[in-house]
Amino acid sequence: MPIQHVSDTARWVAVYRAMESERPDALFRDPFARQLAGDLGHEIVRTMKNGVGAAWSMIVRTQVMDELLLRRVRDDGVDCVLNLAAGLDARPFRLALPSTLRWVDVDFADVLDYKWTVLKDATPSCRYERMPADLSDATARRAIFAALGREHRRVFVIAEGLLIYLGEEDVLALARDLHAESSFRWWLIDLASPRLLKWMQRSWGKRAADGQAPFRFAPEAGTGFFEPAGWHELEFRSSWRESHRLNRKMRGAWLWGLIGRFSTKRQRRESERMAGVVLLVTSNGTGRG
Repeated sequence: MPIQHVSDTARWVAVYRAMESERPDALFRDPFARQLAGDLGHEIVRTMKNGVGAAWSMIVRTQVMDELLLRRVRDDGVDCVLNLAAGLDARPFRLALPSTLRWVDVDFADVLDYKWTVLKDATPSCRYERMPADLSDATARRAIFAALGREHRRVFVIAEGLLIYLGEEDVLALARDLHAESSFRWWLIDLASPRLLKWMQRSWGKRAADGQAPFRFAPEAGTGFFEPAGWHELEFRSSWRESHRLNRKMRGAWLWGLIGRFSTKRQRRESERMAGVVLLVTSNGTGRG
C-alpha cells in the first residue's frame, strides 16, 4: 500500500506537477516536483486506478490557483500568504512573488523537514518560513492564526488538497478560526461535489482509506456551506471549463461534451460545478478594506 498517511498524497500530486513541467508547452514549471515526489509518489501514481489519466485535474487545479494567487498579490496588496497543509507545494520557489511578501507553510514537521531537504539550496522569491503544526489541534492552529493576524493586514490563505480529507465539523471549525482574524481576507480552496465524491470513493476510496486518507468532504450546499462561518464565494473556477481553456482536457471529454448538449441547463450547471477552485472572501464580500 503506497499511501500510508494523508501526507503521502502530496507526493502523488507532485508527480503530476512534474509531468506538466516536462511538457514543451507546460502551463507552469516546477523544477523541484520530480525530486519532491520521489519513488513513493511515482509508485502511488503507478498503482492507482487511472493514475496517469487523472493528471489533468491536478494540473488544472495548480494552474488556476497560481493565477488567482498572483492576481491578488499583484492587485490587492497581499502582504502574507498562509499555506495550510502545505505539503510539497513549491510556489514560493517557483513563482515570481514580491520579495517583501511573507509566505508561511504550515504542515506536519516531518513533511516540512522532508521538503526542506529538497529545497534548502533553492532561493525563494519572497520571505519564506516553515511553521510545523498539526492543523487538527485547534489550540495550535489558533495560535498561529492569531500571531499572523497581529502582524499583517492582508492575508491570503491557501488550503489546496486539504478539505476533501476532513469532516464537515472540522471544516466548519477551521473556517470559523480563519474568519476570527480580521486580516485574513481571502481563502483559496478546491471543492468537490457529492456526486464527484461518490465517484472518487468508488475509484480510489478503498486505497485512500486504507492509507489513512479517506475522502470525506463534499458539502451538499456547495460554497454555501461556508456562509455561516462568514466566508462567501467570490470566484468559482470550474475544473471542466478551465480544462478546456487551458487545453488540459480529460480523456473522453468530447463524449461528455456531446452528452452535455442534450442536458438541461440545471444539469449542465451541476456538471460544471462537480469540481473546481474557489476563492472565498470574508463577509464584506470583497476581501478588501
